Amino acid sequence: MSSNKGHARWVRATHWIVAASVLTLAVSGFTILMAHPRLYWGAVGNDLTPALMELPVSRNYRHGGWELSTASFPDGGPAASVIRTYDILNENSWARSLHFLAAWFLLVTGLIYLLAGIVSGHLRRDLLPRRGELTVAHLREDVSAHLRSRVPLAPGGSPYGLLQKCTYCAVVFVGLPLMVWTGLAMSPAINAAYPFLSGVFGGTQSARTVHFFTFVALMLFLLVHLAMVSLSGFRRQMRAMTLGKPPT
Repeated sequence: MSSNKGHARWVRATHWIVAASVLTLAVSGFTILMAHPRLYWGAVGNDLTPALMELPVSRNYRHGGWELSTASFPDGGPAASVIRTYDILNENSWARSLHFLAAWFLLVTGLIYLLAGIVSGHLRRDLLPRRGELTVAHLREDVSAHLRSRVPLAPGGSPYGLLQKCTYCAVVFVGLPLMVWTGLAMSPAINAAYPFLSGVFGGTQSARTVHFFTFVALMLFLLVHLAMVSLSGFRRQMRAMTLGKPPT
């Protein structure tokens, strides 16, 4: 019998709420992206401006362009407007509503996790690297151990290795807050009231691009996390994160 006591009840509850929120955000966010799979840098970006990157995720990728919708003015001036030369896929109103709802679940649950983690000492005791532990030599040793040997069975909770601590801290203190910040910066109403949210990144479109790449980084973390859970004892890990009982 291991001396590990498993995960606390509040850790398990917030973990699964955040997991469900992130999954919902991933599905709805991808649906939103399909309506306009182009990324820009700066304050402005649309079909008439050059894209920083075009993502081949829907039929809106590399559209045919634009054509004149009205004749030129009698004095030879430019046309009044243009129209697309393709049928745009833009049925994402449900995804935007769901994305906004899931984002609030993520934000509130994340704040509860941080507050409970500080009060209980969980963050300081289990996640933050200890004094003298965070060195290049120790990190290199931990990475090399993961690369050259089999993944050991996990205890179903703390203590965590140095690489785990660094990764979890990056997600908790950098990745998720950055997702929330850039998400708020893309909201027209919030950005109008607090323009500094997008100004930090150089504009709304820059915030959208950062939002996308942060999402990609978090999805890579999720894939690696699931792989490590499977390799280090799936049943043991799931038992600890659902029932909270120490593994046997």
